[in-house]
Amino acid sequence: MELGIKELAAGIDTVWVLLCAALVLFMEAGFAFLEAGFIRAKNSLNIVMKVFTDTTVGMLGFWAVGFGIMYGMDVAGLFGGSGFFLGGSLEHIDLRIPIPAFWIFQAAFAMVVASIISGAVAERMKFSSYIIFTLTCTAFMYPVAGHWIWGAGGWLGELGMLDFAGSAAVHAVGGWAALAAVLVLGPRSGKYNEDGSVNVLPAHNMHLAFLGTFILWFGWFGFNPGSSLSGLDLNIARIALTTNLAAAAGGTAGILFTMRRYGKADPSMAANGALAGLAAITAGTAFVGPGSAVIIGLVAGVLVVLAVEFFDRIKADDPVGAIAVHGVGGTWGVLAVGLFAREGGLFFGGGAHQLLVQALGAASVSLWAFGVTYLVFLLLKATMGVRVSPQEEMEGLDLNEHGITAYTGLAAGSLKRVGDSAAHGAEGVGMPVSNPLTVR
Repeated sequence: MELGIKELAAGIDTVWVLLCAALVLFMEAGFAFLEAGFIRAKNSLNIVMKVFTDTTVGMLGFWAVGFGIMYGMDVAGLFGGSGFFLGGSLEHIDLRIPIPAFWIFQAAFAMVVASIISGAVAERMKFSSYIIFTLTCTAFMYPVAGHWIWGAGGWLGELGMLDFAGSAAVHAVGGWAALAAVLVLGPRSGKYNEDGSVNVLPAHNMHLAFLGTFILWFGWFGFNPGSSLSGLDLNIARIALTTNLAAAAGGTAGILFTMRRYGKADPSMAANGALAGLAAITAGTAFVGPGSAVIIGLVAGVLVVLAVEFFDRIKADDPVGAIAVHGVGGTWGVLAVGLFAREGGLFFGGGAHQLLVQALGAASVSLWAFGVTYLVFLLLKATMGVRVSPQEEMEGLDLNEHGITAYTGLAAGSLKRVGDSAAHGAEGVGMPVSNPLTVR
């Protein structure tokens, strides 16, 4: 069989997109390890089950409805109206790769949005209610925001908003949805005292958390360069470079800023600093230079520390820092495009127009995600409930929601008590109790 240039190019691009889709899907392992490591042992299997739900129930929801809403034929710039169950007319999606390859890549993105929220609601949300929300997130909430930015005819895309791989569409949407969820859900028992002070609820395995961080970093090389949708686009090398530099800068900022602020380098903030740098660079990775990527990452690494402190002050209990990493980091990244884009950025002689468009886009999708999530959680709370009982929370969600503990070689009674003494101090974890951010 003889292949022409067009067929060969299409084949290379298809392989590239499928490979990158696999990398993005592998990020779910990163979320699972990161979130399991950051929380207590008695709830660690439950959070892995929630992430697994994102990749199963959530993927089916995106196949049935979400993809059509996101990439179907445009309706008034607000949502797509075709392509449900991957059927109907999809000819308007002008791609060199097959629709199934494009769908797999986009489905992996939808899983990421849901998994951002899973970490924020860890240790107290009912598993059954989480299934309903995941389906809502991947079938409706995220696809509508995605259509506004990436769908053919979406109103933000038509205004010229730049969000290459999803600082707004994925990270800001997931982060601000997570804030709405935790505000309705309420904090974990024992997290805050009556005087507003914060108790440490210790992470049970920071090695797992760092493994998750490394996997997420690795997966981002599919997330950002893969969004080019072409293995023949030589710009993917520069996209990978800016992605990597922003992550390194964010992690560096997390280390140095906590050394300055707390006297010791905080491991959780080092990891979250790198992830915040990645969330921030995702919008502008194809539009900014290496130096700008470092600045974007450094700012994100500082912001994530300050944001975690702020959300604790307002008692928005987020066990893994997802709101700070993705909500704050993603929003900063969207705005940073308006500042640092080599073409149109304020600091590169482009004026304020792009910055204003970016700000409008970030605000719009964030308010959409917050509002939909808040409403869905209120409805769930009024019907089936969103929170486990105090007794179940004390005993652990692994046993009460799934009938098994994560570490079966240890006594169940000991596992139930892991982290329960946090209100009386953080003895045994080697961290100062005075720093409420030391272990998330």
